[in-house]
Amino acid sequence: MSRALVLVVDDEPAIHRFLKPALEAEGYEVARAETGGAGLAQARQRPPAILVLDLGLPDMDGREVIRQLRAETDLPIVVLSARDREADKIEALDLGADDFVEKPFGVGELMARLRTALRHRMRRAGETAALRIGAIEIDVLRHRVTRAGAEVKLTPKEFDLLAYLVRHAGKVSTHRQILQAVWGPAHGQDTQYLRVYIGQLRAKLEEDPAKPGLIETEPGVGYRIGEG
Repeated sequence: MSRALVLVVDDEPAIHRFLKPALEAEGYEVARAETGGAGLAQARQRPPAILVLDLGLPDMDGREVIRQLRAETDLPIVVLSARDREADKIEALDLGADDFVEKPFGVGELMARLRTALRHRMRRAGETAALRIGAIEIDVLRHRVTRAGAEVKLTPKEFDLLAYLVRHAGKVSTHRQILQAVWGPAHGQDTQYLRVYIGQLRAKLEEDPAKPGLIETEPGVGYRIGEG
């Protein structure tokens, strides 16, 4: 499972300089576009998990971007705009935007609005924003893992691997299935690479890594995580 992709469509370079590190610190992958046309093209070529959209774009009104995307997809759209007229907000929301944040804005507020929009989309898709297995809890949106309430620091790939195993709790996942899902189709044979990452996860999550009770090995086949 890769990091959630946020596409930021805004013609202000300062907004991109500010938002990119803030979003990455929250565990998101970030893509950028400076025009409505470029934003539409990127959203169609590589659909993001969520779109952050300015209304005042140089080539078209952001409302037209919403109109076109809503005819094609239900991806969450959070408008980030200096326009503060109530009529602009109402029209953007009526066209299908999920939320509207005024510039200037607080980064904490924006991140909360993004998480809310993503949760709503996940509910519609029948997904969940939190995964639990025994004492382990995974916050999918924040890329945060806790064990018995204490935060466990994982690398992005360790997080993706753990989330994959938890999503398939109780089932044996083969080496190939895991490698292709977490690292991509070209890595289906890298079993030694997978073994290293499983060892790292066990060291961080198991009470006794030498006698793992959470992540079980199915010799010659793959791995399984219990259902808690």
